Amino acid sequence: MSAITLEGIVSAYNHHDAIHALNQGKIVLCAAGTGNPLVTTDTAASLRAIEIKADILLKATGVDGIFDSDPKINKHAKLYSKLSYDEVLEKELGVMDLAAFCQCRDHNLPVRVFNINTAGSLQRVVAGESDGTLVTTL
Repeated sequence: MSAITLEGIVSAYNHHDAIHALNQGKIVLCAAGTGNPLVTTDTAASLRAIEIKADILLKATGVDGIFDSDPKINKHAKLYSKLSYDEVLEKELGVMDLAAFCQCRDHNLPVRVFNINTAGSLQRVVAGESDGTLVTTL
């Protein structure tokens, strides 16, 4: 489903249709953010996850999770295995848009940040394994 209709390719996003498809055991992919300017794809992902009452938001990225500093600049950056939403916001840990973290916090939606480039990582996080960093209310 897409925020921008692409006739014959993908249907327009509608959260009722998305929930119905999920209840039928289908996989729903959301594309094109919200279709609105000034709304990041991270914030769109958190919004869609909240709308469909997802159990968790999986944030696939190019680093192994959330670090205390940029691991591409600081080779000694510390990887966190678990953080609270408030810790992420207070420390302004920038792997994901802070507005998206606020939405997730406000709706108690856990976030798992993991490296999509690591072989098998997507399969592991979908199976509930602990790759990357988990952000919750602790």
